[in-house]
Amino acid sequence: MKIKYEFLTGETVEIEAPDSVVEVSIEIDRAIYKNDRREKRRHNSIEALAEHGIQIADCSNEIAATVEAKETHEVLHKALDILIPKQRELIRKVFFEGRSISEVARAEGIDESSVRERLSRIYKKLKNILK
Repeated sequence: MKIKYEFLTGETVEIEAPDSVVEVSIEIDRAIYKNDRREKRRHNSIEALAEHGIQIADCSNEIAATVEAKETHEVLHKALDILIPKQRELIRKVFFEGRSISEVARAEGIDESSVRERLSRIYKKLKNILK
């Protein structure tokens, strides 16, 4: 049986070899091919992906914004925990449930200006806490 070698220069050489040597050569070539495929499957370089038109998004800004939003969220919740229960309830109704000031005033049987004043005091208190 013949073994065919192709050099980088493009030169091709065929060598006559016993069948057992050819079988071993084929097994080695197949093992090298499988190993190369396995490595390529596990390790895709960014350059190789770019050559195929695949772009990887730079999400570092998104990560920073997410972390900042989470920290702001935590600080705000800690500040809300400092408020008295009635103040927290008013904030919940207006901001989390989306009720209008007039709805809250009607439900509590008070004037709208009273609800606005309470909210104003809460804003000032939160502003002092968050400084």
